[in-house]
Amino acid sequence: MSSYPSLKHALAEALIDVLWFIEGSEDEQMDADDAVKVLEGVAHVVGTLSEEQRQELIVLVGEMAAAETDPDRRAFLEGFPEGFGLVEDAF
Repeated sequence: MSSYPSLKHALAEALIDVLWFIEGSEDEQMDADDAVKVLEGVAHVVGTLSEEQRQELIVLVGEMAAAETDPDRRAFLEGFPEGFGLVEDAF
């Protein structure tokens, strides 16, 4: 039995786990150029989402952030929408 309410939630959790790992990796753990390529690839895919899909992901990541007990991971989740192009900068 899955601990996730939906496939979308499970996939979002998996994506966040990968991105969280990459963001926190030292150069000895992962090549910096490869890390940038992965992060840019995710940002590109996110950038192609429809407005409805963007809003759905923003809500899902917000729910994940609210449930997160690790303060560093919560901060990562809270910054995800802006950092990966789901929302425009206010300035």
